[in-house]
Amino acid sequence: MPELRIAMIPGDGIGPEVSEASRRLLHHVAGAVPGLIFEIEEWPWNAEYYLEHGRTMPPIGLALLEEFDAVFLGAIGDPRVPDHISLRELIFAIRQGFDQYVNLRPVRLLNGVTSPLAGRGTSDFHMTFVRENSEGEYSGMGEFRNVGEEDEAALQTSVFTRRGVERIMRYAFDLARAKRLPLQSVSKANAL
Repeated sequence: MPELRIAMIPGDGIGPEVSEASRRLLHHVAGAVPGLIFEIEEWPWNAEYYLEHGRTMPPIGLALLEEFDAVFLGAIGDPRVPDHISLRELIFAIRQGFDQYVNLRPVRLLNGVTSPLAGRGTSDFHMTFVRENSEGEYSGMGEFRNVGEEDEAALQTSVFTRRGVERIMRYAFDLARAKRLPLQSVSKANAL
C-alpha cells in the first residue's frame, strides 16, 4: 500500500472539529490496513486567514496543494467574510483549478439509526447524488453593480459548456448503469 499525502484545510465553524475526527478515522483505517500510511498536512486557510492576509490562501496555494494526492476540505464560511469571497477565492479556486467536476454524495440509511423515513430499512433506500462541481451555478461568474446605491444589483451567470455537460452526464449514466439504479436530473439553481 502506498503512502497517501493529504492536504487538510479544516476551515471554519464545525470544520476543525469534523476535520480532527476525520483525521483520527483515517489513522484508524491506516492502522487496520498493513502498509497504508496517511501523511496529513494542515493548511490554515479560513476566515481568520482571510481577515489577517486579505486573501483566502496564498498566491501559490494551488501549487502547494498540487503536491498532494488529495485535498480534504472542511466546512468553509464565516459571517465575517462575504460568501462570494469564500466561494470564489477558495472553494471554486480549488474545484476549478484541479478540474474537480464530480461532486459525489452517496446517501444511505444506517443500521440502528432512527430515520424520518418511517417503515423503511437500509435495503429500501439507496441514493447517490452526482453534482457538477465546477461550472453551471458553480462557475463563479457574476458581479455587483452600483454597490451601496438604490439601484444596486447582483448579476450571476451560469456557464454550461458542452464538454462539462457531457462529462457529468456520462459519469452519472455510467454510475447508474453499473449500480443498476434509475437516474433523475434535478437543477441546483438555489446555489445562485
